[in-house]
Amino acid sequence: MNATAVQPAATERKIILLLCLFAAAHVFVFSAAFPFFNIVDEQVHFDLVVRYSQGDLPRSLPPPCAEALPFIGIFGTVEYIWPPESQPGGRIAPPLWKLPFNLVADTIRAKEKLWLDVVKNHEASQPPLYYTVAGLWWRLGKLIGLDGGQLLYWLRFLNIPLLATLVWLGWFATRQIFPENPFIRIAVPSLIAFMPQTTFYAINNDILSPLTFGAAFVLLLKLRQSETPSRRLAAATGLALAAAFLTKISNLPLLAVAGVFLMLNVFRLAQAGKLRPATPALGILAACAGLPLAAWMIWCKLSFGDFTGSVLKIQFLRWTHKPFVEWFQHPVFSPSGFWYFLKGNLATFWQGEILWQRKPLAFPSVDLIYVGLTLAFLLFGLAVLLKRPGLFTSTQHAAMWFGFTCLAAAFAFFALLSVKFDFQDCFYPSRAHPFFTSGRLMLGILIPFLLLFTAGLDLILKKFGRAAKFTLLAALLVFMLASEISIDWRIFPNEYNWFHL
Repeated sequence: MNATAVQPAATERKIILLLCLFAAAHVFVFSAAFPFFNIVDEQVHFDLVVRYSQGDLPRSLPPPCAEALPFIGIFGTVEYIWPPESQPGGRIAPPLWKLPFNLVADTIRAKEKLWLDVVKNHEASQPPLYYTVAGLWWRLGKLIGLDGGQLLYWLRFLNIPLLATLVWLGWFATRQIFPENPFIRIAVPSLIAFMPQTTFYAINNDILSPLTFGAAFVLLLKLRQSETPSRRLAAATGLALAAAFLTKISNLPLLAVAGVFLMLNVFRLAQAGKLRPATPALGILAACAGLPLAAWMIWCKLSFGDFTGSVLKIQFLRWTHKPFVEWFQHPVFSPSGFWYFLKGNLATFWQGEILWQRKPLAFPSVDLIYVGLTLAFLLFGLAVLLKRPGLFTSTQHAAMWFGFTCLAAAFAFFALLSVKFDFQDCFYPSRAHPFFTSGRLMLGILIPFLLLFTAGLDLILKKFGRAAKFTLLAALLVFMLASEISIDWRIFPNEYNWFHL
């Protein structure tokens, strides 16, 4: 009996190792294929990484620093925004690094001056965790002798170990929540490894959100399972919550849900008469979570004028607050507007929001497939959860409600941001399309989201055997990879990417 139990476990670990290796290769190939700098503020994220590597925490919205400017001027392409026919001679100019310096020096200086005169780093008030980690990675790259374009791509390649770790974390989460279900245990890390999210191929702080909040999600569930939580578990949970906050401001609605989940657990302990012995651990959790949050919020207040650091960014983007009575005139309250909002966020959650030559790097038909599958699986899972809660263990029940609440909170947060601002002349969001449809900002819920997604699929196929489930999963993974290659194929020959350095 021990031999039969050990063999599947060993096989599963090998599968997860292969998925981690595939995720690493997947991220490497596509990160190398995309030239610099994409339209999702990659320049300003890069500038912040370089600043943090120097120990320079901005206290305003500064222009790019001296070390970052040459990289931005030399290695960037205009193709994310402009098609070839818009350029002199009807073609994209060759990369500056391939030309003699004396021929391009004036062009580089003009680009640097434009950035210094016009551009401000509007992400300067973002929390520091990603930039600290990436700044250390940047310094390591310089220490091992990298420079120029190789050093720039080295910074992107930080995403390789992060995604491999995320695959493992997805497996670890499913083992804790669905220990009896091998399909879900394999499906969640597989979907992470194959996910065509372009955020995984860029320098940005969104990349840490699924790791930090995913860890908090797992630890909160373990805390709920504990009769009396240990101090070590409480400290780890508090630090994970703090890390999620210090990664991205858009994780705030997820942290609010986590706070409610935690308070419900405290209430449960009180009902069971176990609150007193749990108090020291809960105090440690509160300190580990609260002190880093308070420290950063005080820093933002002193440096940027408010506790989230958002005021200067909003002023820079020239957004204005709309009167409350005008909020309900927003198109999100119409059927077509709500569908645009829902579809846009779900599609970009799966595939990202990069433009190429000013057009979305996506196929509408592929977007619809992702949106349709998501709605079908999540709604079916929710219906079963409501009608037949006895099918789930206590931990599964809590995990699924936690995931659904996080998803609702994220959408509510983006809806609130959409209706409360007049976006003036901003490119995105705009007055013509006043919607936040940036699914990458919801990546903190990736692990709970995929748990819901795969649980819904598992429930739909409940009457079929395990072979049918894994066959459908394999088909979905092939579709994900094939559609991503088809969409992004035009990028691979680009002269500005890593393959042409």
